[in-house]
Amino acid sequence: MKYSQNWNIDVVFPGIDSPELKTAFKKAENKNRALTAILASLKKNSSNEKIIEAADALQTAEAKLDTIGFYLTAWSSTNYGKAEAGPKFDLLSKILINYGVQEQKWGKFLAALPEDRFNDFLSDKKAQPIAFILKETREQAGKLLDEKTEKLIKEFQVDGLHAWSAHYDTISSGLSTSYTDENGRIQKVSAGQALNLLDGISDNNARADLMQNYEKMWGKAERLSSDTLNHLAGARLTEYKAHGITDFLEKPLELNRLSRASLDAMWNTVAKNEDMLVKFFARKAKLLGLASDKISWQDQTAPVRVPGYKARTLNYDQAADFIVKNFSKYSKKMGAFAQQAFENQWIESEDRSGKQPGGWDESIPTLKEDRIFLTFTGSVNDAATIAHELGHAFHSHVLYDLPQWRQNYAMNVAETASTFAETIINTANVEAAQSDAEKITLLDAKIANATAMFMNIRARYIFESNFYKERQKGVLTPQQLNKMMAEAQKEAFSGALAENGTHPHFWTSKLHFYIDDVPFYNFPYTFGYLFSLGIFDWAQKQTDFESAYISLLRDTANMNSEELAKKHLGADLTKPDFWQSGADLIKKDVDQFLSLTEKL
Repeated sequence: MKYSQNWNIDVVFPGIDSPELKTAFKKAENKNRALTAILASLKKNSSNEKIIEAADALQTAEAKLDTIGFYLTAWSSTNYGKAEAGPKFDLLSKILINYGVQEQKWGKFLAALPEDRFNDFLSDKKAQPIAFILKETREQAGKLLDEKTEKLIKEFQVDGLHAWSAHYDTISSGLSTSYTDENGRIQKVSAGQALNLLDGISDNNARADLMQNYEKMWGKAERLSSDTLNHLAGARLTEYKAHGITDFLEKPLELNRLSRASLDAMWNTVAKNEDMLVKFFARKAKLLGLASDKISWQDQTAPVRVPGYKARTLNYDQAADFIVKNFSKYSKKMGAFAQQAFENQWIESEDRSGKQPGGWDESIPTLKEDRIFLTFTGSVNDAATIAHELGHAFHSHVLYDLPQWRQNYAMNVAETASTFAETIINTANVEAAQSDAEKITLLDAKIANATAMFMNIRARYIFESNFYKERQKGVLTPQQLNKMMAEAQKEAFSGALAENGTHPHFWTSKLHFYIDDVPFYNFPYTFGYLFSLGIFDWAQKQTDFESAYISLLRDTANMNSEELAKKHLGADLTKPDFWQSGADLIKKDVDQFLSLTEKL
């Protein structure tokens, strides 16, 4: 079947300047005014019905604002660098500030309820589906400052935290570079295209030339980027200080509903198991024909060279059919959902200029649908990326019948569903290999996930931790940031990188460091990856995996990470055993790769 590589977002709003979008903004402003009146009328002796009415109104408003936010993000991602969405993002930010004020009023109302009255409300049948969120909101409201100060903080975010994040998009959208390809031709590419190419260029010289020029390109933007990163972090730290938060990891852990003990157990296990990946990279360096047994930054996901075998590529339709087929082996509902996404144009995958780098999935709450954004270039990695984003979308899909707040799962468990879906496809690729040469190539692509989560992501975490420690003392220069990043990469890769093989400007080239609403956009990926490996292993032992898996997904916004693992997997995340079970699965792949390539 022939699938379109362009998504359909006109069903949301027909255009960035459409009357429908203007009307949606107007309705959102009116809804905020209505919320103000509803919340102002709440009293300690208000009936349960009246309190539920306020909760429903807040959730309805959130869904509509999220839909507007989705459209602006989607339009901007496919019209990268165009300015039309800027004023609308600004307007949305102001509406969201007012909505945030109402959320805080709601939290303060819950916090002010006497314990017995609050428990009586929780026992109401209509409150029970959101009881966990209500308790969480009440607890967090206890940390809030007075209403006037909190409102002022949110207003400052428009030209502070949010503005600095948006400024990064302005910087990156105007960047481009060039490189000499394997045929000696000069190719001009945007920043986004360069990033995608670095994952798949097989020629060592072309890949190295692109990396060198990519590093130089970001070097030219380092002063603007360092200003942006410093002030974004500074704004965040100032807010933390105002709320009495002294540990910069407190908020990221809270957002992920994860304990520090679980995070430490995970990273300690990762560090203890990196040696197997150092051996993998040493063998990969040999297969790539590099000068030593060390790799450089651009070699992490480069396709290996196996004598007599040419790396397999897929067209988009082949990738789609392969995903649907293999999803269906684990869950008929997953397979049917993926088919629906391809047929209904929920995925934007065309490889062209003018697109934002990277990939993502976002929900459209008012439609109860998702849309996926990425750039498909035909590599095996790209097919896995589609599967990854479809995993996110399926997660949303099984929650759409629940209240809006039950759909607000944390990032770490969000990455679980996506990485599980990706693992299905990577495993299927290896199993379908028709020769040892093909199996080596596919194992290489599969193990790339492990190296990303254990080394690349860990380097980001180490850098960001060190950056925030130093940022508390003052502003850092681009030179300091370059040094800090190179050192983080060397530590995380445990000697696998060549002396000059780091990417010092990764702190400026990586979008994730500049996201305003989610600090530490790194460790949740590794959590999700290892958690998904645990689920993959668990799946092999289930008689009715589909029902058990969907049950787990439906609980992801209904309890913290530790409770979720205990209830559905019988696992203790604060202990190394669970995390080690995931590392052991990786070792099987690495051992197979080393065995197959021993005589090459």
